This record gives sequence, C-alpha cells and structure tokens, in this order.
Amino acid sequence: MRRILVVGGGYAGFYTAWGLEKRLRAGEAEIVVVDPRPYMTYQPFLPEVAAGSIEARHAAISLRSHLRRTRLIHGRVTRIDHAGRSVTVLPEDGEEFALGYDTIVVTAGAVTRTFPIPGVVESAIGMKHVEEAVAIRDRLLDAFDRAAELAAGAERARLLTVTFVGGGFSGVEGFAELLSLATALLRSYPELRFSDLSFHLVEARERILPEVTDRPGSWVVRSLTERGARIHLGAQLLSAEGGHVVLSTGEEFDSHTIVWTAGNGANPVVANRTDLPVTARGSLVVRPDLRVGTPDAPVPDAWAAGDDAAVPDLASPVDGALTVPNAQHAVRQGRLLAKNIAADLRGERPRDYVHHSLGVVATLGLGRGIFQWRGLVITGFLAWIMHRGYHVLAVPTWERKVRILLVWASAAVFGRDIVSLVSVQHPRRAFLDGSAPVVASHTESA
Repeated sequence: MRRILVVGGGYAGFYTAWGLEKRLRAGEAEIVVVDPRPYMTYQPFLPEVAAGSIEARHAAISLRSHLRRTRLIHGRVTRIDHAGRSVTVLPEDGEEFALGYDTIVVTAGAVTRTFPIPGVVESAIGMKHVEEAVAIRDRLLDAFDRAAELAAGAERARLLTVTFVGGGFSGVEGFAELLSLATALLRSYPELRFSDLSFHLVEARERILPEVTDRPGSWVVRSLTERGARIHLGAQLLSAEGGHVVLSTGEEFDSHTIVWTAGNGANPVVANRTDLPVTARGSLVVRPDLRVGTPDAPVPDAWAAGDDAAVPDLASPVDGALTVPNAQHAVRQGRLLAKNIAADLRGERPRDYVHHSLGVVATLGLGRGIFQWRGLVITGFLAWIMHRGYHVLAVPTWERKVRILLVWASAAVFGRDIVSLVSVQHPRRAFLDGSAPVVASHTESA
C-alpha cells in the first residue's frame, strides 16, 4: 500500500484526511497524520471561547473520533526530506525517528509571528489555539474577582486593563468579544464601574480589518470607540516589560492582560527544514491543482494547502495573486486535495482550485457584527446572526454543530457562564496545600 503522509491536522490537513477516508477503498492507501495536538481547532470560534459564549471543547474537533481509518502520530515533523521520501518526527515522548512515505501533503499551518519587543514573550498571550482563548477568558474573570476587593487606584486599574496588539480579524473579533464580556460582567460586580475598564487595541497601520474596505473598517473603529474602547492606529508596541505597555505614540499604561494577534509567520519546518521549493516568505510554491512546484516543474508526490502554501488565486482579477490564509480557503483546499490525490492515484487528472469569496463576516461582541460582500455591507444584529449561522454550518461534524447550538440556546436563557477556572492552570496547588504540615501553636497549662 502507498502511504499518504499528512503533515499537520489543522483545517486543510483534517479535511484532506477525512476526505481521503471517504474516497479511498480499503487497502488502497495508508493515511497517516502527524500533529502535536490530538484535535483540529476551529479558529473562527476562538473569540467566542474567550468570551465564554462557546464551551472550549466544542471549538476543537477530535482527530481520533472522526479519522477512524487514519493512523495518528502525536508529535511534530521537524524536517522533510522529499528526495528520500522521509520526514523526521519528534514525538511527545521518546526520541526522534524517521518516517517514510510515498505521497506527502504539507498542511502544517502558520505560526504566531512575534518581534523582538521587550516583554512580549514574557507577558503576552497568543490567540491561535483553544488553550490560549481559555486562558484569556479566565485571566479576565480572575482580574474582576481580584479588582472587586481593591479600592480605586493603580492596581485596580492595571487588573482591568486589556491590550490587544494586532488589528486583523482575529485581533478585532477577540478584542470586541472580550469587551462585550467585560461590560456584561459589571452587572455581577457592583463594586466596579464601567469607567474602571480600559480596553486598548493597538494597530501599526492606519486602519483595522484589511479584509474589508475603508468605510466598513472606519465604522468598526467608531463602534468600538462608542463602546468605550481605545483604538490606537498607526501605533507600534515598543515594550511590554512587566506588563507596562509603551507605544510609539508616547502613550504608556500598565496592562494585566496583553494579547498578541499581530499576524502569522512562516512555519519553520516549511521555511527552513525541507528540500521542497519555497517562496521568499517561507511558503511552499504550489500549482493551481495544489501540487507542490510550478506549472512547468511539478514536484512528484508532493501536495500542499493552507496557511503555509502559496496557492494561486485563479478567482482574483489580479495577475499572480495568491489565496489569503484564512479558514474559508483552507477548508475548501483540503476538500479538493482529497479529491485530487485520489484522482492522481487512479491515473485521473486533478482539478485546479478556484473559489470565489463568499464575503467576510466578523463578530464584534454579543449581538453585534459586520458582513461585507463586494459593495454590500451589513452591520449590527443581522450581521452577527449571519456570522453565527455561517460558522455553525462550516464547523465540521453534526455532533459539534448540535453541541454549539445547545450552548447558544442555554446562554440565551440563562446568560453567560462566568465561572473562572484559572486554578486549573495550577492543578497541584490544592493538593500541595493540603499535604503541607500544619504548624499549630498553643500554650500549655501549668
């Protein structure tokens, strides 16, 4: 049997393996997926996970539950040697080992892009994975509990200050959802006032949401500002040491929660540790049919899709345009990859990837959103409904769709669940406290 190796179990990787299971006959090929996480994260739901509108597990799709005919390896690929048809795998436990293959599918995905800014690595949280979204939510809830016991002053202000760095979709959605959560929390904390909250969104460019046109982007800025947020456009983060934020505009403030969403970077395995052809930005060179290589020089038995693949955008009127790295493309590329690989195994001709955008939609907090398709712009409650409707249809498996709908329905009746589980980040603390020797002092009677 031929071995088809899928590097990465994200959108594109999951849909490729899932599609291959449906299309290949038993014994036709062995499918192997290598990923350090046992689940695929549905990233468009992370802002709602951070806001407590979705249960964290419901934004994660178990690979083992849905890839029944696929061999799953819990580890990460550290090198790709396509000339030798082999990858190096570093498992969670044990030593590195070589894994051979006949066909490789590279869907490793991008990584969070950081810059050498003092304090960012030590103070900031990313927002690319479920555990990060959960940590952001629990950090805010814990800050409210602590701030409610303090008198007005510098420490209370620091605890209730939230800073997002990056004005792309993930940054704006996460920022707006967390602002919505914080505003709603005030009803449960009579000790705190709206004026105690301080939310900052920092963007180096002069506008946010580059995926929409200027007027809708300006509307989002106005809407967030009216809700009490501070939007710092044309500003760069210079330092975040000890949680003290210093901006290029000269503004400084202390922030308990700093979230870094300033874009994606090239996956280091794809950019530096492979003999497959890559672009100057570290993405794999990909043909329209999702084979690795150029139209004149395809690389045999190598395919790629998703954030680390430079896929030509045949639907764009701009010559040489590439598909943008988002879920809309990754899901559809994964589905086509499964069809094309199955066709190639059977001597049939693969199809080119062509997808005309369905528009962009973003949540801006409970009951608020924005949608744009070409010249059509919808804002407010209707756009928010469209956001939820689109993504509950897009999230894979009916089991996840039903669970999410049930959580939304219960929240509509009972409100958000505001229990902080920040203590789970230190699960042994209670055990250690309970096992510590008790020192008792007493006075003996004469």
